[in-house]
Amino acid sequence: SAGEGLLAIVRADPSFDVVHFLAGARGAYEMVIKAFAKGDRDALRPLLMPRVFDSYIAAIAAREEKGGAGPELVRLRNSEIVEASVLADAARVTVKFEAELAEGAHGVRDAREQWTFERDVRSNDPNWRLARVAAA
Repeated sequence: SAGEGLLAIVRADPSFDVVHFLAGARGAYEMVIKAFAKGDRDALRPLLMPRVFDSYIAAIAAREEKGGAGPELVRLRNSEIVEASVLADAARVTVKFEAELAEGAHGVRDAREQWTFERDVRSNDPNWRLARVAAA
């Protein structure tokens, strides 16, 4: 389904490039993890859709209240597009990320998540924003 969805995105937005998108998604993953770990709300705001932003802010606030630290990215091992679609004017691409995250005294853990990025194909803004995070 990813292949057909990617073709639909290219039809809706001829400037869409899969290789460029995936490189950007990897960069966004790293930026979001780092900003979340630091509790940097200003850095998160332009990267996340409002609903995701609100949930991240709530998680940061809860963590700060307990005096805890956020996860640090040790290594991003893999990223692959697993789903893509266009619904109305919203293009969505889901990327499966496999990474190693350090969580303070808890050591390093494997993280497998699917992040769904979204953008309005009518918009002049080329940036994709994180619309959903799910366990993979």
